[in-house]
Amino acid sequence: MPQAARVMFELHPAFAATSEPVGDLALCHVRLQTDARWPWLVLIPRQAGLRELEDLSHGDRVVLMAEIVTAGAAVRAAGQAVGWPVGKLNVGQLGNLTPQLHVHVVGRRPGDPAWPGPVWGVGVAAPWDPEAQAKAITGARAALGL
Repeated sequence: MPQAARVMFELHPAFAATSEPVGDLALCHVRLQTDARWPWLVLIPRQAGLRELEDLSHGDRVVLMAEIVTAGAAVRAAGQAVGWPVGKLNVGQLGNLTPQLHVHVVGRRPGDPAWPGPVWGVGVAAPWDPEAQAKAITGARAALGL
């Protein structure tokens, strides 16, 4: 990735309002969604001006897919750390409300607040207890190798 693209990357303000930083992978900045109803990571490629997957180079799309798979393991680890075993992973790239390219990796299980439907628009976000949030982030970081 060109160094200039990294320098120009700015996180959309919506992410700071709805998630906490976990760390950086080769391509993406990783954040924990601040909704304790699900273990949920968001991957945001650290390049300026991205809105769609097609905006990434072919090589960066390959890296993104590998990071999504790695984030799946991190979501499972975050869930395990807070006693919320993940039975299914959901991956989504929407961007209708926050246009900056990002990918959601959400841990699901039967009986969760939205099961079997999508998590978007269901109920009201439940804030993390600070101790549980710290455990989820620690678990995710360990699985991500951070």
